[in-house]
Amino acid sequence: MKYSKEVFQRLSHGQFISNNSIDAETRSIYNDIEENQKEYEDFFKQIDFKLSSGNGFFYFSRSEPKVNIENKLQSLFTWIDYVDFLKAYDTSFDAGTLFSLAQMEVQADMNLELKEKLSNLFPDKQGNREKLKALAAAMTRMGFAEEVNSDEGKYQVTSAFHYIEQMIMCIHIDDEMKDEIPQ
Repeated sequence: MKYSKEVFQRLSHGQFISNNSIDAETRSIYNDIEENQKEYEDFFKQIDFKLSSGNGFFYFSRSEPKVNIENKLQSLFTWIDYVDFLKAYDTSFDAGTLFSLAQMEVQADMNLELKEKLSNLFPDKQGNREKLKALAAAMTRMGFAEEVNSDEGKYQVTSAFHYIEQMIMCIHIDDEMKDEIPQ
């Protein structure tokens, strides 16, 4: 358990530690957590943090009151739109995918559906390139992607991307409710 400080610093800010990070230190931290998971879980449990894991990533979770859960669901709506755009761009978009902002921009210019989806993201940003930069920045901030080459605007999707996919897959809309108009 030699990375407890680093783990806390990253995970307490809502980030993820992924096994396929391009950063060697992050991969070392991931491996140490994996090898000593029980010790890390017990250590962080003392300060009311729950070390949780997914398919190739670790994160903190806590039991929260219903009000906080509802707030988190509201923020999830934004990520639903982001993932919808990314999957429309490339149906195989997943952990390990390398993507380029330039390639995304070209695709958006050629594909009307993609262009429409992108236009709805980041209404405060002007132009497709600025919207794509904002999307990449949001993904990087959350730990769902890492910048591979800043000059070329290239990124790699981390294993933590599975987290947001799993969250979205958990949403269940009853057939009776899907045709109703929200109040």
